Amino acid sequence: MRVLNFGSLNVDYVYQVDHMAREGETQRAAGREAFPGGKGLNQSVAAARAGVQVCHAGLIGDDGQMLLDVCRENGIDTRFIRAIDGPGGHTIIQIDKNAQNSILLYPGSNGALTEDFVDEVLSHFGRGDTLLLQNEVNLLPYIIDRAHEKGLTIVLNPSPINETLASCDLSKVSVFFINEIEGGAISGAHDPEKILDHMLKTYPDARTVLTLGGAGSCFCDAHSRIHQAAFPVSAVDTTAAGDTFTGYCVYGMLKGLAWAETLELAARAAALSVTRKGAVPSIPYLEEVLNFT
Repeated sequence: MRVLNFGSLNVDYVYQVDHMAREGETQRAAGREAFPGGKGLNQSVAAARAGVQVCHAGLIGDDGQMLLDVCRENGIDTRFIRAIDGPGGHTIIQIDKNAQNSILLYPGSNGALTEDFVDEVLSHFGRGDTLLLQNEVNLLPYIIDRAHEKGLTIVLNPSPINETLASCDLSKVSVFFINEIEGGAISGAHDPEKILDHMLKTYPDARTVLTLGGAGSCFCDAHSRIHQAAFPVSAVDTTAAGDTFTGYCVYGMLKGLAWAETLELAARAAALSVTRKGAVPSIPYLEEVLNFT
């Protein structure tokens, strides 16, 4: 089984701040660093470092060589990463003194996908393959529809939540990875159990993983519900924790691990990631995760 990640590739500009900037406020940042990132790239790297063979598809801009290099360094298939003229995707990330983050996303090249490019990429994949998606690229409804027609198993992290999702046929998704904000937007509920109730009622054939930050994570399908506690660590940067969690869950799915085992492995990986700065640089390798206690 092959994994295709049709996802974003960003340069993350990370600023260390005392607190998140408020409306009308000018605040001096204590530091600034640039890292490779983007939910798509982060999840590809996490899955690859866990041991999954990943093919990444997407577009980079004039500043994207670093992103291409990162993919190659991590053994990610880059044949469907294309460069176009103009700026690539990037983010402005504030990290406060409590290691929490606030992210401003500019799509750049991530918003320039064409239907012809999508069709070209998907022509190389079919039934038995897995498609990993996030909502940081354009044409998400088209990608979902075409992938479903070809019989791919669709895994979706619907982040960021915006109007695009209303145009997506989410009944074609096999596995959802959502956090409390995304779950609340989709379900209209705030209680985790009610979010899971809604997902199960609305998408009875899908599996849902709900991440709850420091409260851990939950899984549900038509047969079971599982809760996994978070591992306590001293966090310095939570930027790629959710993406790390998702990438390691994809590994567990492909390995055929029980969901309880998969969630525990992913929780360990996410805990390790928040002890390090940056997005891609924070993502641990499988050996590190297995040795983490």
